[in-house]
Amino acid sequence: MSGLPVLDRRIADCRACPRLVAWREEVARTKRAAFADWTYWGRPVPGFGPPDARLLIVGLAPAAHGGNRTGRMFTGDRSGDVLYQALYDVGLASQPTSEHAEDGLELHGVRITSPVHCAPPANKPTPGERDTCRPWLVRELRLLRPTLRAAVVLGAFGWQAALPAFTEAGWTVPRPRPAFGHGVRVTLPAPDGAGLDVFGCFHVSQRNTFTGRLTPGMLREVLRTAAGAAGLPTRK
Repeated sequence: MSGLPVLDRRIADCRACPRLVAWREEVARTKRAAFADWTYWGRPVPGFGPPDARLLIVGLAPAAHGGNRTGRMFTGDRSGDVLYQALYDVGLASQPTSEHAEDGLELHGVRITSPVHCAPPANKPTPGERDTCRPWLVRELRLLRPTLRAAVVLGAFGWQAALPAFTEAGWTVPRPRPAFGHGVRVTLPAPDGAGLDVFGCFHVSQRNTFTGRLTPGMLREVLRTAAGAAGLPTRK
C-alpha cells in the first residue's frame, strides 16, 4: 500500500505539459477575488481515497479554483459539492462536503482520480495532454488492481481516456470500444485476476447539474449500483 502515496507525490511534481503548467501557476498567482487569502496548490492534483479502494471514480481534470486551489480532487467547487453530497447520501463518504484537504473527509472504499491531473484552460485539456498524463492513470490502476472491482467514469472525455488506460493496466476492453452513455455498464475481464465493472455517468459539471441533465437522484443511482458491483455496502 506504500505505492500509491509515492505515486501521488510524483504526480504532484509533474511538469510535463507546458501549457498546463503555465495555466495552473498563473491561476495560483492571480487567484479569484473570493479566495484572495488562500495559498493555492497550483500543482498537479493526485488521486484521493484509500489505497485498497474497491470503487474508482474517474473525472476529467481539476477545476482552476477547485482542486487547483485546494490540492484535492473535486474539492472547493460546485461539481465537488454535488459529487460528495451524493457519495455521502449513499454511504460512501464520511461527510457531505469537501472544502479543503484538511477537513477530515474520508471515503469508504472509494478513490477519486482523473485522466488529467492539472487544471486546463476553459476546463478543456487537449488530446495530447490527455495522452501525456495517461501513464499516471495506468500506474494508479495497476496499484489498485488487487482490490478494484468497479469504476464510475464521469463524462465522455473521461470515458475515452479511461478505456485505453484500463487496457494498459491489464483488463480487456471489448472491440469495438463501447460508447459512452449515462448508465452504460461494461464488464472488463482480466486474464490474470478479477474483472472490472465500468459504469458511465454524465459529468457533475455545472452545465449538467444546473440544466437537470444530471440530477442528484441519477447520480446516486449510478453510485449505488457501482458500489454494489464493487461489493461495498450502501445506505438506502
